[in-house]
Amino acid sequence: MPTALITGGTAGIGAEFARQLADRGYDLVLVARDEARLQEYADELRDATAVDVEILAADLADREQTLRVAARLEDADRPIHMLVNNAGFGLRSTLLESDTSIDERALDVMCRAVLILAGAAARAMKERGRGTIINVSSTAGFMAMGHYSAVKAWVTAYTESLATQLKGTGVTVTALCPGWVKTEFHERANINAASIPDFAWIDKTLLVRQAITDAEKGRVISIPSIGWKVAMGAARILPRPVIRLISGKLTSKRH
Repeated sequence: MPTALITGGTAGIGAEFARQLADRGYDLVLVARDEARLQEYADELRDATAVDVEILAADLADREQTLRVAARLEDADRPIHMLVNNAGFGLRSTLLESDTSIDERALDVMCRAVLILAGAAARAMKERGRGTIINVSSTAGFMAMGHYSAVKAWVTAYTESLATQLKGTGVTVTALCPGWVKTEFHERANINAASIPDFAWIDKTLLVRQAITDAEKGRVISIPSIGWKVAMGAARILPRPVIRLISGKLTSKRH
């Protein structure tokens, strides 16, 4: 049985990855901070499927705990066939805040942990000649909407760079760049999403299904939904001053 390791695997996009991969016959390793919630969701998945679910409680803002997860990824006796780097959270603070603790935690969880874990998975998978890495990024990375955009721009650029280095090894790397997804993400970040029109949202089930399909095809960038593909295609060719103007208007609506 193939095994997938998913960070942030108990809620939102991560939980949906776990559910769909279990339905595809993957055994799971779920990583999150809350051990009780991990155990609860693992039990739910075990009851609903025939797969094995391992839990690994770790705070990815902590380097030593992140290295424990990396060691699990490089365990040759218990190979991981797919890594989903999904752990993360929204940022509502401006770049002018004197207290940068939340922003620093964001870098630890969504940049440093991605670097460490994807690197560990890549080394192990390259040695075996096969494997899949999915780094959950965001369409925000193509915009200029504060620190979250900067963080996700790094994730996308890192993913493309890693994919380039692994070309021809049998290991694929995909950056999943969703737009607005119906999860608890925005509520937990205290982001006002009331002004976002219904057509701009994508269902997480469809999102994850498309992401897995794109990863299986070896696509480096996955942007589920035609609407978001068109929007981000335009974002990549529009002059940056225009992108900054649009980003400013969108940012003002979130606060």
